[in-house]
Amino acid sequence: MDNRRVGRISMGMAQSESDILIVGGGLNGPTLALALAQAGLRSTVIDALPVDRQVDPGFDGRSYALALASQRMLRALGLWGALADRAQPMLQIKVSDGRAGEGAAPWWMHFDHGEIEEGPMGFMVEDRFLRSVLLEAMEAAPEITHLSETRVVAQDSSATGASVTLETGETLTGRLLVGCDGRSSGTARRAGISRTGWGYDQTALVCAIEHALPHEGCAHQFFMPAGPLAILPLPGNRSSIVWSERTAQARQIAALDDAAFLDALRPRFGDFLGEIALAGDRFTYPLGLTLANALVAERLALVGDAAHGVHPIAGQGLNLGFRDVGALAETLIDAQRRGEDFAARDVLERYARWRRFDTATLAVATDAVNRLFSNDNPLLRLGRDLGMGLVNALPGARQRFIREAAGLTGDVPKLLQGRAL
Repeated sequence: MDNRRVGRISMGMAQSESDILIVGGGLNGPTLALALAQAGLRSTVIDALPVDRQVDPGFDGRSYALALASQRMLRALGLWGALADRAQPMLQIKVSDGRAGEGAAPWWMHFDHGEIEEGPMGFMVEDRFLRSVLLEAMEAAPEITHLSETRVVAQDSSATGASVTLETGETLTGRLLVGCDGRSSGTARRAGISRTGWGYDQTALVCAIEHALPHEGCAHQFFMPAGPLAILPLPGNRSSIVWSERTAQARQIAALDDAAFLDALRPRFGDFLGEIALAGDRFTYPLGLTLANALVAERLALVGDAAHGVHPIAGQGLNLGFRDVGALAETLIDAQRRGEDFAARDVLERYARWRRFDTATLAVATDAVNRLFSNDNPLLRLGRDLGMGLVNALPGARQRFIREAAGLTGDVPKLLQGRAL
């Protein structure tokens, strides 16, 4: 075996057997391994990316909007202390409708964290910090083996366990296989789990900007005919941009140099934060909806984008994955403590039932909102603007929205309540 490619971060040899085999070393996979480790369950995290690509200290513009419930989970796992000083609290959210160069419509929604008792609605955290904290925590956990720069080429499951074959030819065995390997999940595909979904003919242009004026911890969602523009506050006078455009237009914008890109962004962004400049790299990714037609199979469970990929319109993609992590960890640990086979199909179905409604509800909601707002139909514009004005005038409606955005509603897993398992 090539120890430069397979082993713990510290380059130790791989274990031949774990309780759980986790395919995918992004954010959900390591978080799940750390949650399970608190109950002594051993995991092997199989990560296609090399470690050095994930711990680059430079800022590349990628950031995440963590709902308050997700922050509570990271705190319960002992991770938040290393992130707190690097996170930007989201204290307000402003939602408006309009057109590029014309500004916002007269009806809009404004949500303030002061309307709930729990604190900020969420936090913005840069990718480089979150990944580094997860990697360091995995390295320190004796229950976790991290195999970096390693790919799974085959898998198998039976009534007694699961196994994966690596591209090196090595076979790893465990009691449960968990797919955390994204929207094109090989774990789901090899298990014969099909997907339902469609594209939106939209592409997200993602970057970070520096601006002259302070953002005061306010996140903005500006709905334009081609798609929404999210402006999310980062520490200092910086913001993360998720700009949805029709795919043909997005390709043209992505091909521009930095100066021309900013010229295209300014009419949409406006001047409320003063002069703007790029900070970090630019990225693009296609937008669509994709749902796995099953969340579990024999000795197998899906988590995060492997289970569901939704439109970023509400910034809930990672939060939805973290809710999966909390629910699966709680289900497995509770079963283990009761003396059950935690990887048995009936146990895994508890996880599936728990997550199915939340997943479907958010998928339907993001799809409907994107279709309602990503157009320039005058009747729809009038209806949605009046609707936003009505919601903004009702304190109870505003509070329900804030609690939903913060991840505080529904059947919330213990970890996302800030409670240890």
